[in-house]
Amino acid sequence: MTAQTRDPVRFQKRLETVRSIARDVAARHAADVDAASRFPAETLAALRAEQLLSAPVPRELGGDGCDIRELAEICSTLARGCGSSAMVLAMHFTQVACLVRHGAASAFFRDYLAELLAEQRLIGSMTSENGTFGEMRASLCALERSEGRFTLKKDATTGSYCLQADAILVTARRNPQVPETDQVLVLVRRGDYRLEPTGSWDAMGMRGTCSPGFRLDSQGSLEQVLPEPFADIAAQSMVPYSHVLWASLWWGIAADALTRAGQLVRELAKRSPGHLPGNAAALAEASAQSQTLRNNWMSLATELDALEAPGGAGRGGLGSIGWALKLNHLKIAASEAAPRIVHQALQVAGILGYKNDSPYSVSRHYRDVLSASLMISNSRILAKNASMLLIYQES
Repeated sequence: MTAQTRDPVRFQKRLETVRSIARDVAARHAADVDAASRFPAETLAALRAEQLLSAPVPRELGGDGCDIRELAEICSTLARGCGSSAMVLAMHFTQVACLVRHGAASAFFRDYLAELLAEQRLIGSMTSENGTFGEMRASLCALERSEGRFTLKKDATTGSYCLQADAILVTARRNPQVPETDQVLVLVRRGDYRLEPTGSWDAMGMRGTCSPGFRLDSQGSLEQVLPEPFADIAAQSMVPYSHVLWASLWWGIAADALTRAGQLVRELAKRSPGHLPGNAAALAEASAQSQTLRNNWMSLATELDALEAPGGAGRGGLGSIGWALKLNHLKIAASEAAPRIVHQALQVAGILGYKNDSPYSVSRHYRDVLSASLMISNSRILAKNASMLLIYQES
């Protein structure tokens, strides 16, 4: 796929559409999505109606051709209405980016992207597996190949919104004879597979992502296997997009919590003209932390986009230790900063922020952002960083 030229005017119109969906649809249903632990169907219907599920699809195929910074702005905007909705969209965007960036040479995947655009298909993710202990870069299941077709069975610890998806990207070993780390990424489409839930999704937060465990039994054409090794797909697309888009939506959740706290402070100030409310200074402190987090993900997104701009170094460099550390640092910093900001918003709002039936409530925000440190465990990432830092010398 060719590099896209930014169109700021077009994108701002699209972002305003997302802002309207976040305010008028996602926020309106967020409490019920959370309470019922149900998929945010209304928000996804609104996104489909505006053809936003194809935002990463290149313009040459009819999509918006959004780069990673634009996708991050979309996710952060939606997160201000509903964190679960934004997480579903961020995961979907990441899956589409993998197809765009690593399936371009395949007629099958180009055709599939055209179908995704026309039908606004939702793509789920299944990278975890019982027995790998949370390690995405290892698989026990393997493709069984015969006469141009495959069969694949996987016992996944989680499967993000798989029951609601139109297709799922699944990691597996290339064949039963190779090591656990010799992986491929396979697109299985509705009709190609059967799903058997192995648990429920009664989680503390991010309840609308509907991510229980599943046993997957699938088959299909070998054309559905992305041609590049998953090691390259993970380093060049899945990890960069996941970490940036997650960081942006975690900031969006925290930003909405701050907005609620700020509304309360302004109301208190109106009641006592000339007197600064006692919690105003704490609000200012949290606002500074929010700005730092926003600048962090926006800066790295801009840097990633610059790699693939004309004259850039290209995505090959994303496999370097330096880039791995940058992306891991962003994930850890964002996943720790967002809960701190929401906690500060709670301190500003006080009991009105603590009550679930208050317009200033940050309960859902708090529970949603607490998932951040667990999505690819920070302790696992820190251990990997420690190993890389032993041999890495910054230039």
